[in-house]
Amino acid sequence: MVGLLSAIRFDEVCALQGAPLIGAIFSVHALTTASIVEIASVMAANFCLVAHVFVFNDWSGIEGDLNNPQRAGWTFAAKGLTRPEIGYLAVSLLAFSLFLLGLVSETALLVGLAIAGFSALYSAPVFHLKGRPLLSSALHFVGGSLHFLLGYGAFAAIDARGLAISCFFGLVFTAGHFTHETRDHHSDLLNGIRTNAVAFGKTQSFIAGLVLFAAAYALLVVLALSDLVPFVLVSAAILLPLHILASLRALGAGLTFESLVRLQRLYRALFATIGIVMVMAALLA
Repeated sequence: MVGLLSAIRFDEVCALQGAPLIGAIFSVHALTTASIVEIASVMAANFCLVAHVFVFNDWSGIEGDLNNPQRAGWTFAAKGLTRPEIGYLAVSLLAFSLFLLGLVSETALLVGLAIAGFSALYSAPVFHLKGRPLLSSALHFVGGSLHFLLGYGAFAAIDARGLAISCFFGLVFTAGHFTHETRDHHSDLLNGIRTNAVAFGKTQSFIAGLVLFAAAYALLVVLALSDLVPFVLVSAAILLPLHILASLRALGAGLTFESLVRLQRLYRALFATIGIVMVMAALLA
């Protein structure tokens, strides 16, 4: 079991826990013992669901990962695990996640099923929409939005407010994947995976990601001015110049793997800060 758990990309999984938590905090009517237990159940379910997504992606793309010198040493095969074992782990994580979501609410369960379905469309060899430029980005946008709605829909009906806020997370998720595809351009090209960066070029993919990041900041300001999220989130606009400056540095460095990893660390810290402000402001309100 310990060996199987080593196949989970815990750093990536933990990075995607914010959206459903924020969604739950924005929709829960009151923090009672019962609601806190339900939020904990949603978060545990989301943790397993995101872990399933990454494990399933690794299971599907193991051949390409073994051809990637920057990933080969970190694959489950390098850790002595077999593909059937990883398949079992992926199914088990999904089953446990859906079980927990079913205990919380029907809406949460349906959203969880939708996320798993889009994951299958993206990663499964029979579909492999990861290699379909623009269409893969559409999946990222919907998937990112659904992660927020997973928490939001657990405690309230999914309404116009919830859908509007979810678009912020969808934009961030999509922009992040444009940057991720730029970073992995060489390995994806080597393995014949036609991502946006492979199809349109590294620079074009990177700029598209930056434009979407800017749109996400702008949308958050609009949401705050419209009183759909706490007004203090207007201040998120001051982080955009820092994000742009860091992006220009990565561009000036030639969009190397190392420069893009540094950029990813920075913007993840920026959006983690925004997430913390979202939670604190919602709780205080």
